Amino acid sequence: MNKSELIDAIAAKAGLKKADAKNALEAFMATTSETLKDGGKVSLVGFGTFSVSERGARQGRNPKTGATMTIPAKKVVKFKAGAEMGR
Repeated sequence: MNKSELIDAIAAKAGLKKADAKNALEAFMATTSETLKDGGKVSLVGFGTFSVSERGARQGRNPKTGATMTIPAKKVVKFKAGAEMGR
């Protein structure tokens, strides 16, 4: 499902106009992004939790040359599905 299909599905389930569903989805994405950038987490009971995790620096290899290189540390977004998602 892509973004436009998700907007259509939200509009149909919630009885909203597509423009309103699009605005709601974009507001959710923007708010979630801002919260995660600030180091917070977003928990939606029954759905799951979005959080930020620190991935440490590690050694890797360039697949083309085989040379060893250092992959820098970075922050990554994680999603842990809630119990209701598996049903």
